[in-house]
Amino acid sequence: MARQNRVTPFGEIETSPARGTLMGNRGILHDEAGRLSRRRWQHRRWIACRLQYKSRWRPIMAPGTWTELFFLDEAVALAAGHRPCAQCRYEDHRRFLAAWRRARGLPEDARFSVDAVDRALHDARIEPRRRMQVTFPAQLAELPEGSFVRIGGTAWLVHGSRVLRWSHFGYDRAEPIRDLDVQVLTPAPIVEVLRAGYRPALHPTADHPHGNQENARC
Repeated sequence: MARQNRVTPFGEIETSPARGTLMGNRGILHDEAGRLSRRRWQHRRWIACRLQYKSRWRPIMAPGTWTELFFLDEAVALAAGHRPCAQCRYEDHRRFLAAWRRARGLPEDARFSVDAVDRALHDARIEPRRRMQVTFPAQLAELPEGSFVRIGGTAWLVHGSRVLRWSHFGYDRAEPIRDLDVQVLTPAPIVEVLRAGYRPALHPTADHPHGNQENARC
């Protein structure tokens, strides 16, 4: 049975039979019946993890444990405000922090706490009063690869010279990048990390967008 644990680039948590390539953790969001509560934004530490790590196994949405969330790929996880896990994705975590330093003009050996990163991300991804995703305007052609934008109510990924339309099952349409005012879904600090050279892992359909979502489950 499909559960309400698939995250969109808009930061929404939906029910879908599609499977993702990354798992997310932002604390306990569900009750004993597996229903999501309204307290989905109380924790600051939002991470994106591997689906498998050291043969560990756990039941999905077990009572009293953190809620497993799933993303199509890392670009979606970043758009939703999650960063790489420091344990199961240690090398990605180091690359992310290195790009974080470059984005802020800090020396390579500059030290800062991951808590500070999480605080900055939390402030940039959630509008506290309305508990809604923070977006900002930009020119599409000026955004770095890996950014997500909203065009006509739909989420599109900047990928090379094209934008790709997102779905839970994969990217199903490609359009050339053109001069266009858009709303950026990826939090501003992460956009700067992307601009500084961090490249997220993408779903296989990013290179070959498909048109049949139902036959492209992965």
